[in-house]
Amino acid sequence: MDELLDDLRSKIKEGTYPPGSQLPSGRALADSYDVSHSTIQRAIATLREQGVLVGRPGRGVFVAESSRR
Repeated sequence: MDELLDDLRSKIKEGTYPPGSQLPSGRALADSYDVSHSTIQRAIATLREQGVLVGRPGRGVFVAESSRR
């Protein structure tokens, strides 16, 4: 999962997912990374705890506005 976290952080830093942007769905990310949906959910939870991502109920997961890590 560390590689997944590093890649997501890298994509945020590089601007693939700029601050304020919505991440693809968990299922789409799972397919993209060829991992289980639960692995994606754990990665998202970790990045939310670190303040990199924010959840918006009913809307999805977004990159935090202050996220250029």
